[in-house]
Amino acid sequence: MADYSLTLSFNHEAEAIEFPVLPEKIEVSSSGNNKTYDISQLGEINVIKPGKLAEIAFESFFPASWFPGCNVEQRELFQPSHYIVDRIQDWRGKKHPVHLVLTGGPMNINMDVSIERFIWSESGGAVGDIAYQIALKEYRFYAARKVQVATQSGSASVAMPKLLSPAPAARPDTRVQPKTYTLVAGDNLWKVAQKFLGDGSKYKQIQSLNGIKDAELKRLPIGKVIKLP
Repeated sequence: MADYSLTLSFNHEAEAIEFPVLPEKIEVSSSGNNKTYDISQLGEINVIKPGKLAEIAFESFFPASWFPGCNVEQRELFQPSHYIVDRIQDWRGKKHPVHLVLTGGPMNINMDVSIERFIWSESGGAVGDIAYQIALKEYRFYAARKVQVATQSGSASVAMPKLLSPAPAARPDTRVQPKTYTLVAGDNLWKVAQKFLGDGSKYKQIQSLNGIKDAELKRLPIGKVIKLP
């Protein structure tokens, strides 16, 4: 396998693909977002602001069968429909960011992105191979937070919401909450509530949703599929 690796993942790496044939080039574009103003007696000035979101684009193909130019082992190659339908189109439809990682080169890429454009086609002469073009845009997480606004002297400060402020530097949890869970050995509703709701005492929400009686709580069968709030 080559030293280069180009992967796209979803739901905190719960699902991922490695592009089997590396693109000939990857275009990364970024531009400034600076503003210019005309100031009396000073002239034009340039105010530097945070740059615009980076855009990444590349094209290659998903081969119908393995060949020596593949960047993955033969056992790791899937049919083109897996990459296109089961992964990229499915992720795009869920409206969550994905994670792009390029390693092995002088300029590595490791960022959350949105899938802006994805075009695929089958050409004559290479039956079964699917050519594609994909365009991605950097995704920045954001959240609302409170800021303190000072009032006139003698008055108390008032907490006001500030919308769309940058999130902390740590990467947010992008995992998608599952809708069901299958019980395994040692499980009980308290553990399930702690795992998926963050609070074991909320087990009654799961109990009520699934119509589980109190007498059944201590003898839930392994393999039982339960709904999650």
